[in-house]
Amino acid sequence: MELSERKIKILQTVIRTYLETGEPVGSRTISKDTDLNLSSATIRNEMSDLEEMGYIVQPHTSAGRIPTDLAYRLYVDTMLDDKTSEVQSLKEQLEEKAGKIDVLLKQVAKYLANNTNYATMVSGPRYKSKKVKFIQITPVDAESLLTVIVLDNNVVKNQMFKTSEPVEQELVVKLNFILNTTLNGLDVTEMNLAVIRQIKEQAGSHAGIIDAVLELIGNALTEDDDLEIYTSGATNFLKYPELSSKSETTELLNAFEEKKIINNWLETTGAGNETHDIQVYIGNETKVESMKDCSMVTATYRIHEGVYGKIGIVGPKRMDYDKVVSTLQSLMVQLDDIFKDG
Repeated sequence: MELSERKIKILQTVIRTYLETGEPVGSRTISKDTDLNLSSATIRNEMSDLEEMGYIVQPHTSAGRIPTDLAYRLYVDTMLDDKTSEVQSLKEQLEEKAGKIDVLLKQVAKYLANNTNYATMVSGPRYKSKKVKFIQITPVDAESLLTVIVLDNNVVKNQMFKTSEPVEQELVVKLNFILNTTLNGLDVTEMNLAVIRQIKEQAGSHAGIIDAVLELIGNALTEDDDLEIYTSGATNFLKYPELSSKSETTELLNAFEEKKIINNWLETTGAGNETHDIQVYIGNETKVESMKDCSMVTATYRIHEGVYGKIGIVGPKRMDYDKVVSTLQSLMVQLDDIFKDG
């Protein structure tokens, strides 16, 4: 059975009305709101078809219908294509905070929570890949070296290690030159066997020192940094009856406090997507048990090439998708301008 234009209009009315009221929608309500001029009996027949097709469900006998996840998915996919909205003062508000990225991102989380009435979370920026910026080996005593690695995100890693033989200053200068000229600007995927062999050949009999330094560099490039997560509006969950039961609210609030879980949400839902594309995850699509009755809308902000972070908005499945997507689209435009000018 295909969705006729009439069925689509009735389904749209059911979704919009339920988004506004949170109450099951009956045929009489639809007959007042739609421009189809159909009788309640005809609407009931169409709603029966929609229920059979899996788009609406009757929560209990004698009640109206509510949208299913399938209906929300149709709504998101087909009814939000061309939504754009400009918030004129947003850029000015954010630019006031743009001096420090952490303050700016806190402001973003707060702005979204206030303007959508949902819970929001913003991850701090991370590098898609990290590269070597500078390496410095420094003698501490006759048989101890301090190695300092500076990455292109200005993270500094250092480690002290012992050598099997005294190291002269002339050798230290040589090793620093070899390492910096060979590895500068490379990420871990570019440090292949050929590059490592080249370094060891130039270092000659001192390959043991090179091994220790390369191990430190490899660890620095591959280890995960502790991501900062900025949240706002978690208490907005209490505004929605379907999310305000004691157990469900406690689970959601605990999840927001456990920032590692939030980061997993953002990374899982946004995996492989470093573009601005706004993604909508409904119910079990989030693959997070505590969010089975929620929807999540995510986007990716990019500071510059390879440096990005995630934004997520979480609310009930009857979320006002129009408003959330429009607000998020406008925000991404403003952030692009701020980071471009920064």
